[in-house]
Amino acid sequence: MYVILGAGGPSAHALTSELLAHQKTVRLVSRKPIAVSNPNLSWVQADLLNEAQVCEAAKGATVVYLCAGIIYDAKIWQQQWPLIMNNVINAVKSVGARLIFLDNIYMYGLVNGPVTEQTPYHPCSVKGEIRARVANSLMDEVSTGNIQASIARAADFYGASSMNSFIDMMVLDKYSKNQRAQWVGNPKMLHNFSYIPDVGKGLYMLGQEPKSDNQIWHLPTAKPITGIEFMRLAAEIYQVQPKYTTINKLMLRLFGLFKKVVAGTVEMYYQYDHDYQFDSSKFEQYFNVKPTNYVDGITNISETMYKKQNI
Repeated sequence: MYVILGAGGPSAHALTSELLAHQKTVRLVSRKPIAVSNPNLSWVQADLLNEAQVCEAAKGATVVYLCAGIIYDAKIWQQQWPLIMNNVINAVKSVGARLIFLDNIYMYGLVNGPVTEQTPYHPCSVKGEIRARVANSLMDEVSTGNIQASIARAADFYGASSMNSFIDMMVLDKYSKNQRAQWVGNPKMLHNFSYIPDVGKGLYMLGQEPKSDNQIWHLPTAKPITGIEFMRLAAEIYQVQPKYTTINKLMLRLFGLFKKVVAGTVEMYYQYDHDYQFDSSKFEQYFNVKPTNYVDGITNISETMYKKQNI
């Protein structure tokens, strides 16, 4: 059985769809109820901050996925992420399951060039420091042989129905309504984005391959392009003019006075005014897969979740 801790978000949803497509038995674990209709799917309530509940939720699992997302606030991250990871590590130890942790790339900090699995951790943000600490705590357990676990990392998402991706919210949704897009940072810089279905497929593949355990993987992600190029592609697909405005760091600070989530993005601004080159070639070569290109990804989104509206 496959247990998804922190279910409910876009990555967990994509993983669930992939597992069910292969007739796997899946247990979703979250604090809030999730409706289930597939006979291979169940839901149990648990708080990842409660070790006993996490251990109970993990019973019977062969593979546990940690796909949790918590409030985008550095203070909350400092309090909760180490505790969550400790609880999950103890849970997989108690049931003898493999663990796959879906992570981001904050711990690498500002990198001049491609970011690979071998890139050293040099966080330049509080959130990056927290993610580095959590990742190291997990891999320390791996190195001592206490658990079988891997870290799967992805770039910024796109194609999330929950609208928690700035690309979805500020570019694709805007163009679907024939509105002006908004770009955070410098649109002349390189950046790449992980297509949510590719994230789900990548996590599924890792779950099927025990030999992939005990290391870090970058999930399949198309090559970086500039923000201008991305918006031109999107505008062409939506058949609108590639109009956009930019949001700089000062504007983020001002918006953050009214929205705490936006305030939490200010320290990550370096990702948007420098090149961001996420490299997934290790995964692509090992599993012999290619990521969805941006044209196909955006086209699919334009026909499903963010359809062109006649306004």
